[in-house]
Amino acid sequence: MATGFASTGDMTEKTISFTEIGDNLYAFTAQGDPNTGVIIGDDSVMIMDAQATPVMAQLVIDKIRGVTDKPIKYVTLSHYHAVRVLGASAYQASEIIASEKCHAMIHERGQEDWDSEFGRFPRLFDAADSIPGLTWPTMTFERRMTVELGNRRVELMHLGRAHTAGDIVAWVPDAGVMFTGDIVEYHSACYCGDGHFGDWGTTLDAIEAYQPAAIAPGRGDALVGDEMVGKAIESTRDFVDSTYRPVARIAARGGSLKEAWDACRAECDPKFSDYAIYEHCLPFNVARAFDEALGIDTPRIWTAERDLKMWADLQG
Repeated sequence: MATGFASTGDMTEKTISFTEIGDNLYAFTAQGDPNTGVIIGDDSVMIMDAQATPVMAQLVIDKIRGVTDKPIKYVTLSHYHAVRVLGASAYQASEIIASEKCHAMIHERGQEDWDSEFGRFPRLFDAADSIPGLTWPTMTFERRMTVELGNRRVELMHLGRAHTAGDIVAWVPDAGVMFTGDIVEYHSACYCGDGHFGDWGTTLDAIEAYQPAAIAPGRGDALVGDEMVGKAIESTRDFVDSTYRPVARIAARGGSLKEAWDACRAECDPKFSDYAIYEHCLPFNVARAFDEALGIDTPRIWTAERDLKMWADLQG
């Protein structure tokens, strides 16, 4: 087994793409690194997920300025993770929007998550010293919120727990396009360390019910057309289920975390080992699945210290 987290050695720069997935709707993607969505309305722009640092967010802004000079009025956070939110200040948006649960989770574990993520995946925090501090929403909602970008309506919705307890999606009804954050991934491992395995499939069902013509996923290529959208939703579902099932079997018979790790690898490696960030996600996914199988509903907070303890437990 490797001596440290796979992500600490992942220093390869990724190729950026800026793909139009609907009329004035874009997905900023980078070969499995965190994506950002761009929604351009008649009078302003909404961002879906901000990148990890202001310097990295500037790469998104540069792409936006290649297609519009409209002001960036809203930054929407699909969830609280540091790689998604800490670059928000670069956009100089009037409002930062998140679910009420996301806001609460920033209070509860935002700093710990920042420290943990930076420690285990430093490449995703280019120019970390440009981060002014935690990103705090200025507008929140419980289940649904409508934002008007001139004549373009954006529906922000919490459809259920999945990647975190506070995930939201952005639905643009005039184009039939959805921005899902990390609820849906494409050829990239799902990070489930703060997830809810038992709810994730139902939340995917809710997304599928909208029959989106295109999806900007949390990681991986933009998804355009029924075939790609369906494939991504089903592969995400398979990844989550294939992670949880073998771990739950071990937990049910009183087995160890290391046994759960081995069982999960046996099931998932043949199908997913070539997915982006697979090795990085796996230990955190197994640890969370093990906890959920033991009845721990609220994911325990990851800290830099807990990361190392968990990794040591998996060496046995």
